[in-house]
Parts: sequence; structure tokens; C-alpha cells
Amino acid sequence: MQHRSVKDFQREREELNQLVLDSASLEVKRFFSLDSQTYREGALPARTKEMLGLVASLVLRCDDCILYHLGRCRDEGVTDEELNEALGVGLVIGGSITIPHLRRAIRAWQELSGPSSATT
Repeated sequence: MQHRSVKDFQREREELNQLVLDSASLEVKRFFSLDSQTYREGALPARTKEMLGLVASLVLRCDDCILYHLGRCRDEGVTDEELNEALGVGLVIGGSITIPHLRRAIRAWQELSGPSSATT
């Protein structure tokens, strides 16, 4: 798998989402809306929901989803320690087959953190 930067992923995701939505049926638009609404503040804080989404994405081995939720976790103020614990839960649930995705997740988190931020 070729490495792409988080910024490249985010740009491509935005462009492709717009393509989908420009020609989407009502059902597709409703699903996109439901997805967005699911991660809003509620009984669980948005940051918790994003970590849940990240763990599910790791277990399902969806690199695009992992990258998306990593960005949202960063936006929601998830700390390095919280991220590492969440990824640990995903690893235990998903098993060793998730390790390549875990590696890429850590690399992406470091990219999102920038050169001045150290991760554990």
C-alpha cells in the first residue's frame, strides 16, 4: 500500500464526498446525514464517540475510516495517552491482523500532531 499524507487523504475525501453528494439519491444523502449526526455531542461526548469510531475502524481494518477518525480525534482534543489506550482496545478485539493498520494509524497520528508534538 502506497503511503499518502493525511492532508492528501482529507483533500481527496472532501472531493469524492462532493462527487457522491452531487449525484446522490435521497437514501444516500440520509445515510451521510445519519453518519454525521451519530458523532455529535449527546449522552456521550463527541470525543468518546470518535474514539469508538476509531476502534471500530481499526477492527474492521478500514484505513480511510481510521484516518478520518484520527483527524476527528485530534480535533476533539484526544490526548496521545487516550489514543494509545483506544488503539490498544482495538488491537485486543481485532487481533494481530490489525497490526499493519495500527502502524499506519500511529504514523498518521504523528503527522497530525506535527513535528513539535511528541507521541508515546
